[in-house]
Amino acid sequence: MNQIFAADALLPTGWARDVLIAWDGAGRITAVTPNMQRPEGAAMALGPVIPGMPNLHSHAFQRAFAGLTEYRGQAQDSFWSWRNLMYRFAQRITPQALEAIATWLYIEMLEAGYTSVCEFHYVHHDTDGRPYADDATLSLALLRAAHTAGIAITLLPVLYQSSGFGAKPPRADQARFIRSTDNMLSLLERLAPAAQAQGAVLGLAPHSLRAVPPDSLTAAVQGLTALNPQAPIHIHIAEQTQEVEDCIAWSGQRPVQWLLEHAPVDERWCLVHATHMTPAEYAGAAVTGAVAGICPTTEANLGDGIFDMPLWLQHGGRWGVGSDSHACVNAAEELLMLEYGQRLSRRQRNVLAHSSQPEVATAMTLQAVQGGAQASGRWVSGAAAGIAVGQSADWVVLDAQHVALRGLPAPAMLSAHVFASHRTSAIDSVWVGGARRVAQGRHALHDRAASAFASARASTIAPD
Repeated sequence: MNQIFAADALLPTGWARDVLIAWDGAGRITAVTPNMQRPEGAAMALGPVIPGMPNLHSHAFQRAFAGLTEYRGQAQDSFWSWRNLMYRFAQRITPQALEAIATWLYIEMLEAGYTSVCEFHYVHHDTDGRPYADDATLSLALLRAAHTAGIAITLLPVLYQSSGFGAKPPRADQARFIRSTDNMLSLLERLAPAAQAQGAVLGLAPHSLRAVPPDSLTAAVQGLTALNPQAPIHIHIAEQTQEVEDCIAWSGQRPVQWLLEHAPVDERWCLVHATHMTPAEYAGAAVTGAVAGICPTTEANLGDGIFDMPLWLQHGGRWGVGSDSHACVNAAEELLMLEYGQRLSRRQRNVLAHSSQPEVATAMTLQAVQGGAQASGRWVSGAAAGIAVGQSADWVVLDAQHVALRGLPAPAMLSAHVFASHRTSAIDSVWVGGARRVAQGRHALHDRAASAFASARASTIAPD
């Protein structure tokens, strides 16, 4: 039997002492027993054990683009000017470069406390916009990257058909993204065996309301449901105020309002960003059981705005975090940025703590793990996600000897990890499916993958 013993572990019910965790050969937790004596032969965790964080929103290729747009290119830069530059970069990605970039990114994620990733994948075709001989070429590159790194993946091929509301024709620089609805459903059927072979979850991402006309959205969701009624569905929604204004001009409704009235939004859905909602939209979206996918460092980097988390939680809303464009790849820092954004907007402290859990880092971790697991489709439905029987054996061991953590009680160690350390520097090891992927803060493939990433980035940004 596989076992690890922790002096302190963060379980779905809160912190517990002297916890023995056991898991089977399939990487599923079979027992979680607090108040135990350490059995002979059980490995000893070198610090508090916390649940692995799901990363519920990733565009892997953008990691090689991070840091390259931090200059003013026009009188007033915005998300939209950034997007033009990103499109230019996306036109140059090759399958080999994508695999190298994604492999390094997924290793970074593991070293930073993420144990699974939802890959929102929309670069589908060759650089001239024509399909590859194998239409699944780039999707398979991402699956291989996840397998090499050892991170669990939810692959979400993106349906992208138009450049704006009202089915505006796609731009020339969007040619690599475009698929018909039938073609997308065929791709999902093609990918299903490969995903199943490595334990990956396969879902669908209608890119946004501006990129997927209503009839296509309906047909795609119906087609996906016929293939797998539990498959997750992720969509960008209400990220930018211009998006909201354009949606009103097109339909007379705001994006979330329109989606709730025209799509079967439920627990399978992840509403990515959802930054600009009215109080009625917060209430209406929360009651569906959908997860809000918050990406604090990317939303800050792009000037998106700040999600009203207290209002969302007031309605029982579920949420998780993602690193999105990967300006930052750090699970703890996403939590820090989320809390600090709420503090800045409300001029209060410890906003996301609550009466039953006054430790803000603990409260955020438990909520983000639960929502992220739901959005990834990688949880046992109806059960608490995290370190619990039946769930995947995914966890992070903090380094109790790190200077920011040393000598503190376990809840304070987690607080120091999020708010007072260099974040990943306080991580000792990371486990996925019962396999240790990071030891002493480092992945076995760190150096080799970093070198391959640097080469792939250099070739992608090199002048013609």
